[in-house]
Amino acid sequence: MAKAGPDVDGENQGGFSSDNSSIIGFSHMHDSGTGGGSSLGNFPIFPFAGCPNDDINTCNYTSWERETPRINGTVHARPGYFDITIASNIRTEMTVTNHTALYRFSFPDTPVTSNTTLNPLILLELEDLAKTRSDGIITVHSPNGRLTGGGTFLPSFGIGSYKSYFCADFDGAQLRDAGIFSNSRAGRAQKLRIVADNNKQPSVRPSGGWVRFHKPTNAENQIVARVGMSFISEAQACRNAETEIPKFDFDGTVAAAEKVWREKLDVIQIDDGGISDVLLKAFWSGVYRSMISPQDYTGENPLWKSNEPYYDSYYCIWDSFRSIHPLITLLDPHAQTLMVRSLLDIYRHEGKLPDCRMSFCKGFTQGGSNADIVLVDAYFKNITAGVDWKLAYEALISDAEVEPMNWDVEGRGGLTSWKALGYIPTENFDELGTGTETRSISRTVEYAYNDFCIATLAKEFGYTDDYHKYLGRSGNWKNMYKADQTSFINQTDTGFVGFLQPKYMNGTWGYQDPIYCSPLLEFPQCYLNPGGHETYEGSCWMYTFFVPGDMSTLISTLGGRDPFVKRLDYLHESGILYIGDEQAFLKVFLYHYAGRPGKSAERTHFYIPSQFNDTLNGIPGNDDSGAMGSFEALTMMGIFPNAGQDVYFITPPFFESVAIKNGQTGKTATIRNVNFDPSFKNIYIQSATLDGKPYTRNWLQHSFFLEGGVLELTLGASESTWGTRAQDVPPSLGPYGNGTVNGTLAGQGAVDRRWHMPKLDMSFDASV
Repeated sequence: MAKAGPDVDGENQGGFSSDNSSIIGFSHMHDSGTGGGSSLGNFPIFPFAGCPNDDINTCNYTSWERETPRINGTVHARPGYFDITIASNIRTEMTVTNHTALYRFSFPDTPVTSNTTLNPLILLELEDLAKTRSDGIITVHSPNGRLTGGGTFLPSFGIGSYKSYFCADFDGAQLRDAGIFSNSRAGRAQKLRIVADNNKQPSVRPSGGWVRFHKPTNAENQIVARVGMSFISEAQACRNAETEIPKFDFDGTVAAAEKVWREKLDVIQIDDGGISDVLLKAFWSGVYRSMISPQDYTGENPLWKSNEPYYDSYYCIWDSFRSIHPLITLLDPHAQTLMVRSLLDIYRHEGKLPDCRMSFCKGFTQGGSNADIVLVDAYFKNITAGVDWKLAYEALISDAEVEPMNWDVEGRGGLTSWKALGYIPTENFDELGTGTETRSISRTVEYAYNDFCIATLAKEFGYTDDYHKYLGRSGNWKNMYKADQTSFINQTDTGFVGFLQPKYMNGTWGYQDPIYCSPLLEFPQCYLNPGGHETYEGSCWMYTFFVPGDMSTLISTLGGRDPFVKRLDYLHESGILYIGDEQAFLKVFLYHYAGRPGKSAERTHFYIPSQFNDTLNGIPGNDDSGAMGSFEALTMMGIFPNAGQDVYFITPPFFESVAIKNGQTGKTATIRNVNFDPSFKNIYIQSATLDGKPYTRNWLQHSFFLEGGVLELTLGASESTWGTRAQDVPPSLGPYGNGTVNGTLAGQGAVDRRWHMPKLDMSFDASV
């Protein structure tokens, strides 16, 4: 839960950014790389070497007065540790335990500010990154200088509010005096309470507390600050701090944090084969960022009592179902199991699965009910320990059948039209609930895939009627396909015909330029803003490719394999596709369904080095709690998933070999490249063996990672026939597929089901 870091006065969704923006504080909880407003960053602290003329009112208390430039070249970061020195020559090191941040401030022998004695002052402000605090309290405890308090804040991408609490203690110098501040003035009062107005609007008044010390007693002029955090109470914040870091041992806490991170990362072993340090940094950074969220808030949930785990910062599942959760399933299946159980406990107590959630608040839905995909993906990949699958199936049926009053924050809207018309109409009449009436195209294709996933689980559990019902609904994307729709770029015909288009309730067609909502035309107009767009963060061009459950029928609809490949090439090469948005990820690998896995390899070897690297622009879009990181990590390991299905696309790893140790079975799965070339001239698979036997499928199942084994890929400099036959492509329903959903595949034997759960007693009222 604790994620300490410096906060800047510029773009600060994650708190810190590697630009030239000044430092305004150091706070103890953050969400990583979010695309909404700035998140968390509650109760920042800030150090001064002393106040000019030894007057507490000459120190700067407001964020805009105290902001201080960083000293270039002083940032040092590694898992479990961060270090930065600011222009006042104060060095700040930080580390964390589960609920507690620990800072070590090293003060200069001679303060930079003139007429200043070395009597360090550290302030703590009742604020968050987005400045949403509506009420608050801070208490100064004499004689030890402990600061406790809390406040009420707003979530960054949702509705409601949340309360947060802190407990700050200090070690390394004798306390001189302490008090509170308001606006830019300080005093020695011991308590400050801020009462919210009647509308509970954020208060703009800077407020907080301060503690001042005599010169530190150690040779390094160091003071250690420990800040425990809680969402329950001040007392629990103090208990968290005292239990987790009882002795202010900074070096020992760093060592413990590094040990835990090394255990998390060591499940991956690579033989890099001589690739560049830039790519190695990109890879390990991607893995690291993928493990930051969702966050374990178990024991800190103020909303209900439960013996189940509670995870937060699902930011958002529309982003994370595609690659974050599948990567966690591979690298940390225990954590993914706890997350699945947490999602179900949220459903148990709030009546709907979340599609986005942060700070105990309901976040905004961006498209479908995508926790459905996370649950089904988990089932087919053996994420089962302690999971109530009866409850899970009930939750899925609720998403498919029961429209909530506010589908902007949970569930699906437009279900009457979805069931009766087979699509979400433009300007839909919705008498059941309310929500933002846009994105009719993207919602339609996403609902269709949600229902596909429900159908596959219904089949597993023996619900034949449900299987056919939801499998039928999964084909609703075809109802928005306009076969004669053309597309132009700069008044030049692209030569491709047939795209998803808006449709009204009476069955007549609307129009959205197929490139609208792409980088070529009005991309910024297509977020969660009302009006004017029927796709979300992407174009009709892109969403026409989103049929993950039945790519074979899509290929047939678009003219067959060769026309499909040409159209997919155009998507990638024309500037229509933006790889910095999550729904672009799967499009890199769709060539596999057309029997052209070599083309997928070409795309991965373009996007990774050009868009994912160690420059300031080395993450192409907001990281959304690790979405970009998980995409690059999976892609570089050569195993990208089709989330919601037991399918991993095979492309050559960016290393000579990569091995993943499974946390459930202890077995190791290794993918090894033969003829590996670190300059990546050999990027095409010529042949493959699995445990020494020829392997021609261009995809893997999760059983490979559970059972372990060696997949050996022989590489060459030109595209080959490997993985190109109809029986070699991933499972699909239509004429270019194998006609199955996780069924028996011609020429390769049966899909491995040994790791799937047995049929359960699923008797319950399915009319929900």
